Amino acid sequence: MKPLEELTRKNIWNLAPYSSARNEYAGREARVFLDANENPYNTPYNRYPDPLQLDLKDVLSKVKGVPAENIFLGNGSDEPIDLVYRCFCNPKMDNVVAIEPTYGMYKVCADINDVEYRPVLLDDHFQMTAERLLAATDEKTKLIWLCSPNNPTGNTIVREEIANVINRFEGIVIVDEAYSDFSSQKPFRQEILKHPNLIVLNTMSKAWGCAAIRLGMAFASKDIIGLFNKVKYPYNVNLLTQQQALEALKDPFEVDKWVKILLEERSRMMAAFKDLPICEKVYPTEANFFLAQMTDAPRIYNYLVDKGIIVRNRHRVQLCQNCLRITIGTKTENGELIAALRQYI
Repeated sequence: MKPLEELTRKNIWNLAPYSSARNEYAGREARVFLDANENPYNTPYNRYPDPLQLDLKDVLSKVKGVPAENIFLGNGSDEPIDLVYRCFCNPKMDNVVAIEPTYGMYKVCADINDVEYRPVLLDDHFQMTAERLLAATDEKTKLIWLCSPNNPTGNTIVREEIANVINRFEGIVIVDEAYSDFSSQKPFRQEILKHPNLIVLNTMSKAWGCAAIRLGMAFASKDIIGLFNKVKYPYNVNLLTQQQALEALKDPFEVDKWVKILLEERSRMMAAFKDLPICEKVYPTEANFFLAQMTDAPRIYNYLVDKGIIVRNRHRVQLCQNCLRITIGTKTENGELIAALRQYI
């Protein structure tokens, strides 16, 4: 890995971050708060939240097996995705490499930040090799984006190939593990202390059933977390989100039950799809969704919309022609989808 200072944008490395009122007395007891121009009434919502979410990070540290100082929390995973560009990529100068197809926000954030985005097409099994990915890099490549299990394909990327990229690339490697709770693959977040160039993303939106509270995580070295904290907005995670996340984290065993049910339903749904005359192929998956190649995905998608059933049409995505992405719902919802498709003419 190149020195972090060399990888970081100079203006970001030299940035004097905004110091919020709550940062300035951190670590000391306080009773009277007359520093932040807050209304003294309507407790607790009148006060700004903890800008570093320390209580929440302490709990997450135990659940995720990552030291609290190596955790960044953001407004969904999209915030750390954007922060990676803002910290490391100079607009119109640097570039990033990513597998294709994958989660669309990597490219959207590249476009927003005016950074060249280099997609490397996966093979017919939705896999990549480190050699092909690294061949797309040059001296201006700052980031490599990987997602495992991948979206929209659902499969895990071969772990050895990901490790090979991390070990050989001199820039920053981001591994998005949003769907890791549904996968049997060992998560890379457990290896961030070994790899100073590794950032691992996670979220409360999927297995934890908390998409509405918008809480994303990034696990990385203390130095990278420090850069994120310099650039983020002072109070980027609101009090309601922090409170609800703490409440959800009280019962991780309930999440284990949900995951088990969803995996059972996933198997049932994939078997049902394979029996449909309008389904040509169901791809392997280790996420809470699967990709199915249909005879005419756009027409079938519109048919389902008319029935009030919404799936994801991935027909225009590379390697996903005539594919629908099916999220696993409740048994009732899944049954309604299958019933509708069996009536399709």
